[in-house]
Amino acid sequence: MLQVKELTKTYQSGSRLLTVLDDITFSIDVGDLCAIVGPSGSGKTTLLGLCAGLDSPSSGTVILAGNDLGECSEGQRAEIRRTTVGFVFQTFKLIPTLTALQNVMVPLELSGQGNARKYAMELLYEVGLKDREHHYPVQMSGGEQQRVGLARAFINRPAILFADEPTGNLDTATGNRIEELLLDLNRTAGTALVVVTHDLKFAQSCHRILELEAGQITRDYHSDSKSAQPHE
Repeated sequence: MLQVKELTKTYQSGSRLLTVLDDITFSIDVGDLCAIVGPSGSGKTTLLGLCAGLDSPSSGTVILAGNDLGECSEGQRAEIRRTTVGFVFQTFKLIPTLTALQNVMVPLELSGQGNARKYAMELLYEVGLKDREHHYPVQMSGGEQQRVGLARAFINRPAILFADEPTGNLDTATGNRIEELLLDLNRTAGTALVVVTHDLKFAQSCHRILELEAGQITRDYHSDSKSAQPHE
């Protein structure tokens, strides 16, 4: 589903060249659950954006669902994201002038597919918001807005979903509910999940854990292992 090979990302910072990611290599299988953990500034969000085709690396390769993103035009990358990828942001990113139902429907309506309302309602039911369909973001709590964002991310039935600190702005109880929804949707839809998180308990619920530090993978292991194995 996802292959990352020798991925490096650098930025010019004044007279210095800042390396955010340094020679990252890993792969994600179909239907896998992978958590990316590490201290702030270790490159987690940058890595997620590169994997989803939201940004381009300085060097290296990202192959997403069989597509080499480096060989694709911006239009082609946008089409791959539309048909293959879901993305859940920490800051919700809902359209304030649209209701919960309309926000969820947007991706299908933009692609011209039918039954957008029906499927959006099914997803709102799945995330426990069937009675909030006509509410606007300002009328919903942070947890409810994040659940709308989660439903929107699944509306195109993505093969892989990237989530960037999806519970970072939520209280513990609401965050636990969002994590449960992510795991449930992974199990029922078979969507591969790659999530950046500071919640180590949630990370342990995933099949695979990548630990980043200073832009490099320091450990890559399965969460059911008694001891983490060094990344090779």
